[in-house]
Amino acid sequence: MVLDMQDVLERFAFDTVCMISFGHDPCSLADDGVLPDGKSDFMRAFVEAQDLTVKRWLEVTWKIKRWLDIGKERRLRKAIADVHGFAMDIVRTRRQSSSGNNRDDLLSRLVASGDHGDEALRDIVLSFLLAGRETTSSALTWFFWLVSSRPDVVARIADEVRSVRSTTGTRPGDPFTFDALRSMQYLHAALTESMRLYPPVAIDSSETCAADDTLPDGTHVGAGWSITYSAYAMGRLATIWGTDCAEFKPERWLDDHGAFRPVSPFLYAVFHAGPRTRLGKEMAYVQMKSIVAGVLEEFVVDVTGSGVPEHALSITLRMKGGLPVQISTWLEV
Repeated sequence: MVLDMQDVLERFAFDTVCMISFGHDPCSLADDGVLPDGKSDFMRAFVEAQDLTVKRWLEVTWKIKRWLDIGKERRLRKAIADVHGFAMDIVRTRRQSSSGNNRDDLLSRLVASGDHGDEALRDIVLSFLLAGRETTSSALTWFFWLVSSRPDVVARIADEVRSVRSTTGTRPGDPFTFDALRSMQYLHAALTESMRLYPPVAIDSSETCAADDTLPDGTHVGAGWSITYSAYAMGRLATIWGTDCAEFKPERWLDDHGAFRPVSPFLYAVFHAGPRTRLGKEMAYVQMKSIVAGVLEEFVVDVTGSGVPEHALSITLRMKGGLPVQISTWLEV
């Protein structure tokens, strides 16, 4: 049986981030059939709204179509309305529920603060959902593709996980503690190296210079100028990473004692740097390490395709056509 690993990871990430932000499980990992209460409709509308928004880059007449309310713009308006309606229903229900004070999700904490109106709460949580859904799944998809041709890396990760299990006295399938995940130094290095080559957000073009400034290399940047940089390109520069910059080498992140050794975030810009460092960085590592450790300690992931996958037009660095894999247990190998 061949399954699309990218699709599975995207569904998982969507369910997870919905639980964190809404305290609601949309059941995206369930079968593709009809789900009770239409729980899968939210993900379908959310994904369609995101995809149609990205495709505006290739549609020069999108403003006219929006004015006429036809074609993709009509579908986009309907998708956004469905997403907003679904999110607003949860916001209003949570505000009216007396049990909201006992919940730990982001929405409940914002409602308890009393500092935001319903629309502001909706937009904050949807922004959190947008930031967390595709980034983690994109990073993991490329990671599993990379290690599919590196059995040595997979074996070393599995050994590290087994060592942590032995130290903590837990069994496969048990959740990992934060301390256990923190001790997985090689896994941390492997994920970091994977994102160096395939950063989830390959290009950032959302920044604008607030005032005239000069970059460290002497380049003048004027107020109001749009600023774009490519984490994808920076991760492949020999001047930063050496002549082996195109190689997948987790060891480049470890010191002589096997401990993870970070570099300046201004060189490794996957999570931005300075005041703009992504707030979800630590949560992303916890989620990714939990998934990889849980999968590789019990299963073998064999990629069925060949060659380097094509990049899809998306906000994040997604694979065109997904990642077809076959899953087996270590006992079956």
